[in-house]
Amino acid sequence: MKLRNSFFYTLRENANDEDSVSSNLLVRAGMIKKSGTGTYMFMPLGYKILKNIENVVREEMDNADAMELLMPSLIHEDVYATSGRNETFGSSIFRLKDRYDKPYILGPTHEEMFAIAAKMKVKSYKDMPFNLYQFQNKFRDEPRPRYGLIRVREFIMKDAYSFDTDLDGLDVSYGKMFNAYKNVFDRLGVDYKIVKADTGAMGGLLSEEFQAISDIGEDTLVFCDSCDFASNDEIAECIITNVYEADSENSMEEVHTPKAKTIEEVCDFLNIEKNQSVKALMYKADDELVACFVQGDRELNEVKLQKLLGCMNLEMADDEFIKTKSNAVVGFTGPIDIGCRVVIDKHIKNAKSVVIGANKEDYHIKNVSIPRDVKYDMCEDITVVKEGDVCPICESKLVFKKGIEVGNTFKLGTKYSQALDLYYSDENNKLHPTVMGSYGIGIGRTMSAIAEQYSDESGLVWPSIVAPFKVHIVLIKDKDEEHVKIANELYDMFKDNGIEVLLDNRKERAGVKFNDADLIGMPIRITIGRKITEGLVEFKVRRTGEQMDVKVEELLSTVIKMLETV
Repeated sequence: MKLRNSFFYTLRENANDEDSVSSNLLVRAGMIKKSGTGTYMFMPLGYKILKNIENVVREEMDNADAMELLMPSLIHEDVYATSGRNETFGSSIFRLKDRYDKPYILGPTHEEMFAIAAKMKVKSYKDMPFNLYQFQNKFRDEPRPRYGLIRVREFIMKDAYSFDTDLDGLDVSYGKMFNAYKNVFDRLGVDYKIVKADTGAMGGLLSEEFQAISDIGEDTLVFCDSCDFASNDEIAECIITNVYEADSENSMEEVHTPKAKTIEEVCDFLNIEKNQSVKALMYKADDELVACFVQGDRELNEVKLQKLLGCMNLEMADDEFIKTKSNAVVGFTGPIDIGCRVVIDKHIKNAKSVVIGANKEDYHIKNVSIPRDVKYDMCEDITVVKEGDVCPICESKLVFKKGIEVGNTFKLGTKYSQALDLYYSDENNKLHPTVMGSYGIGIGRTMSAIAEQYSDESGLVWPSIVAPFKVHIVLIKDKDEEHVKIANELYDMFKDNGIEVLLDNRKERAGVKFNDADLIGMPIRITIGRKITEGLVEFKVRRTGEQMDVKVEELLSTVIKMLETV
């Protein structure tokens, strides 16, 4: 592409309404433009990057024997009602009605549609396995879009779905997709980790996330210093080593704690450590009040709790709901005679000589032995893991990093096939539900993650595999006929050899052209300047900043060799 008379622009100043390095640089480089809250235009350079990422993903999907198709974005609401996800997605779905007042949804994901498509083929066990995939726009009404392409309301996803007769077959299909994903992110140069994750609204047997390491990541990743344990903090098993189990035969004693409602206030008043207290948290699980109790120095994990309770909706209970459904007194809540379901964290089941709420205004109870004095309905790990906690596998220390979820893999099992009547006949003509897997990659998210990881104070630094152009020729003297002639000859040479090339032949100052070259971040910059009379051009590698003079006749071989490393 030659920049003169082309659609190309850059911005000198930072974007006012962008909140991440990647989104600011992508906007300034003229690659994306916000069109509304959580929606973006992809400009020519940005769109080329997007398609380059798509091409890598497509190659790996095809190598894994998946077949590409395309589903509609406009889906009748009945499809999600049948699978039970109409309520699960709730307000995150964009809903509309057609002229006949029939309800439709802009697809947030396509498990149901792929199951419906698979029914066209699946009749017998002989019809499987197979894998289908697409690149499709998804729509989710995010309450708080942010970080540019990281959290948006419309985005492009590659989603694939495998179909097998049993779990052993699913393991094989899952393994092929899992390896394909590793190949994708390895080829793209992404610094990533693979972690176990919550299955969430997708449901199923297993979820693993491919997380690009980034300070702006919305997910907290938990790793072990010594072994291969890796997990999203939402599901990471918590091992607490400072549970208070003081030997004491003292009976429970009610103590006056005026106006001491928070754990901090109670512990200060009684002059005890937080781990000597038990914290109460009251939740509304669907329409039921649930009282939860964890050690005073820990936080409750709502993902673990919701999975444990099996409820559709989980939220903190308000004072009025608590008052009408229990004997609890807000600020002084304890598990004894509370009058509602009680869930305790498993780490406190043997805690002794601890302090709990008395369900009485301005009173707590001390010398409580949980195994002796407290009755509960459920006892499981419902605690958030903290950095420095003990690894559940090897007992070394856990460390945290932030990550951007760029890909995920799910073992769905039979959830959708049963809901949508996707059955097959075995050798004995007996019907079984088809076993499914689901595999997604966020294309725009991946683009932003690469921009976050490959940028510096001057701009973007694209790896050659995704860069819209591999070589950026800068013509300094656009009025010098000989310089123009050489620039066009080099441009044609690269094109003829299959190397995508950008020629800046605009009527601009050299400083503007150099700044723009650094900002848009092509891997190699070639400058046609004063040394061209000696048969030399300036060769610069964007990633390393390395500069050297190269003979024109050696330029092609030098570029080909350098592109293998950048």
